[in-house]
Amino acid sequence: MVVGCGTVVPEPDRACSAYWIESGPVKALLDCGPGSLQAMVRLGLPWQSITDLVLTHFHADHTGAVPGLMFALTWGLLPDRRTHPLTVHGPVGTRQFFEAAASAFGTFMEDPGFEVQIRESRSADPVRLADGVLLRAHPTPHTPESRAVSVEFPGGAIAYTGDTGPSDSLPEFCAGSDLLVAECSLPDSHAIDTHLSPRSVAALAGAAAPGCLLLTHVYPQFRAAADVPALVRQAGWTGEIRMAVEGWERTFGRRASTSG
Repeated sequence: MVVGCGTVVPEPDRACSAYWIESGPVKALLDCGPGSLQAMVRLGLPWQSITDLVLTHFHADHTGAVPGLMFALTWGLLPDRRTHPLTVHGPVGTRQFFEAAASAFGTFMEDPGFEVQIRESRSADPVRLADGVLLRAHPTPHTPESRAVSVEFPGGAIAYTGDTGPSDSLPEFCAGSDLLVAECSLPDSHAIDTHLSPRSVAALAGAAAPGCLLLTHVYPQFRAAADVPALVRQAGWTGEIRMAVEGWERTFGRRASTSG
């Protein structure tokens, strides 16, 4: 389910980047931007039972709610206490991010009363989240550590670009996904190397051939001035296309409910 699909620009109807995926025992959140914890509550998602937190990079609109999530998991479930571990998957620097947050906010960031496992990805090798559920990561041209991620599960697969500019290698990483969650931040007239625009999104989707293209992280100034999906179609994408909104979800078969 789309938990948050906004940008650094505050908006009243959308949190910043956050996407919930469920498959079997896995309850994963991809990124955790400002407002995402409250959005999970609005959407009725079992935030208390999250098993995996996946970070694409450290910009505040993708990580700003991480301290709030950890604080809520520490103290927000009283009189019960969480006992099962949380695994945090992120780029190199994730452990340092948590250490710095612990210094600023308190020891609950690293020692919340349950085990916090931090896995920094240093290669493209898949990480097993559960039987049949694999997480993969791929570097993207946005920040030195930024990466796209994909989750494969029984019945389907999704790919999420995180924040990225055009990349020659990203289409192969996203190839054949049932759902491609792709940022489309800016109009082609303002295209830059560290974000996607309709033309570069259409090129990515055309090469990756996903079952559905979900546009996200669209700056509100751009969204208000143009029909963004129509621009992507005009740029050459002929497949299914949707615009992300809070609460949008797609279910794959009987065994995996995926939101993106």
